Amino acid sequence: MEDRIEVLFSEKEIDERVRELGEIISRDYEGKEITIICILKGAAFFACELAKRIKDPVKIEFMRCSSYGDDVNSSREVKILLDLENPVKDKNVLVVEDIIDTGWTMNTLLEVLRHRGAASVKLCSLLDKPDRREVDVKPDYLGFTIPDKFVVGYGLDYAQKYRNLPYIGEVIL
Repeated sequence: MEDRIEVLFSEKEIDERVRELGEIISRDYEGKEITIICILKGAAFFACELAKRIKDPVKIEFMRCSSYGDDVNSSREVKILLDLENPVKDKNVLVVEDIIDTGWTMNTLLEVLRHRGAASVKLCSLLDKPDRREVDVKPDYLGFTIPDKFVVGYGLDYAQKYRNLPYIGEVIL
């Protein structure tokens, strides 16, 4: 049976919101260099588009974290699978994530970055799913709030499929 996908946010809606976020972040960091930490794999599309819309100098780093393993439920044990190439000490860090779900991964990661001496650490997430939150994590910058639905597209996947969709949709199995 073919998976069906119902569009939640169109390509146009996403593009407009990313533009707005870029403007807000540019105002907040005016005159300061930002180190964007893109959380792989899901946030790659979002981080690249967002970076293009920030006016001040931007450096991009990548991290890959997991608290899920091969399961759909968080193990609450966060593992850093790919760490930063450069230190964040005294840097203005903006973590860019695709979706905040239980909050375990982001809570741990933000604490790690603060511990490493970043001058500031803020979180920007394309999506937030507060109904599933187990740990108090709130994004400083947010694209969209969604209900507890399984979504794909614009970097988000289902069994490594659908990341390349230009919109965000709910998978209907």
